[in-house]
Amino acid sequence: MELIRLEHKKLWCRNSTKISVLLCFIYVVLIGTVLSFQWFTYGSSNDHTSSFGNNFDGYSMIKDSQEYSRTFGGKLTDETLQQMVTDYQDMAVANLDREIQLIDRPIIDSWLEQLYPELKDTNTYNTMITYAVPDKLTGFYERRTQALEDFLEINDQTGAEREYLLQMEEKVEKPFSYEFREGWSNLLASMIAELGTVMALFLAIVLSPLFSGEWRDNTSPLLLTTRYGWDKIARAKIITGLLFTTELFLLLSTGILLSQSFYLGWSGWDMPIQMVKLIAVAPMNMLQAEIYEYAFTFLGALGYTCIILLISSAVKNNMFALIFSLMAVYLPPMIAQYLPFSLQKALDLLPLVGSPTDIFRTNTFCFFGRYIWSPYLLIAVPVLIGLLCTPFTVRRWSRKLKK
Repeated sequence: MELIRLEHKKLWCRNSTKISVLLCFIYVVLIGTVLSFQWFTYGSSNDHTSSFGNNFDGYSMIKDSQEYSRTFGGKLTDETLQQMVTDYQDMAVANLDREIQLIDRPIIDSWLEQLYPELKDTNTYNTMITYAVPDKLTGFYERRTQALEDFLEINDQTGAEREYLLQMEEKVEKPFSYEFREGWSNLLASMIAELGTVMALFLAIVLSPLFSGEWRDNTSPLLLTTRYGWDKIARAKIITGLLFTTELFLLLSTGILLSQSFYLGWSGWDMPIQMVKLIAVAPMNMLQAEIYEYAFTFLGALGYTCIILLISSAVKNNMFALIFSLMAVYLPPMIAQYLPFSLQKALDLLPLVGSPTDIFRTNTFCFFGRYIWSPYLLIAVPVLIGLLCTPFTVRRWSRKLKK
């Protein structure tokens, strides 16, 4: 424990560590969460002289939007959808600019485009919510089922895979519960979903010198003479790296959760994730999806940390260690588009390469004729990869020290 404490203190004493943590916190929590809620995303858009055309009034807009959504009784039905479209059209005629922003226009437009294509007017550039006849918006759930089945057929997901996915979908409770969904959508599809990608950059900066830095500082001869031995030092460094990753994750996730509690609260936690993506098949609500995305990010970050430390133990140059560490997480998405779809899915199993938003998709893996929904593997495999890297890290560093 003493050795771990000393390595941990040594890591936090570096200016690069302090600056990286500060910049990461500012980017993720202050800019990506607080200012997004208060200004960039949810501020009213009447003031065209301000940045992004939004006022600094996101808090009041969110609360008013939540209050408006509650007028629909908490369920999404044909009548609910018809009333939303009617309200929007009436507000547009009355030029109620602020009030019209309380309606979930983007998701309603996507529903109309996807489920009611016969109502689309090809002679106008206006979105369907502006002209669709409310009384014709019927059969929402029947049309959704047909849209899902059509998607699976187009995606060549037939036979046993189709049955597997449709069996999952049957567990989704209908009619969907409904409250203000845009806040949850932004939280799950952007804020938390991108957390791992941002963390990866700063983890690489802080942790890549953990082993390779010993060569730059010429401390390797000294390490061989210590009473602890190279193996115990290596394990202490690995534990230190994992502790730092845990601390950074807790700092960022706590900041996001506090911001979420202040701006959104927890109203609507029981809405199904189909309110984010209509043809999602998973029987999950918003809170379950949030827990999954945090678990995905944390376990992926732990796995990625182990990869960074393996790379750091294998090279003697800090710059090379940093470059290779960044390549491990940012290169696979860059080359994925040039690979077959099966290989793209395989790359997603690497730590922090995949995305927690796979919970909204229908991706699967097939093993010995049995299908597994991809999010199950995306949360488990990355951390297993990291664990497999650990003994190689210790062994590789010891060989270099003995040379």
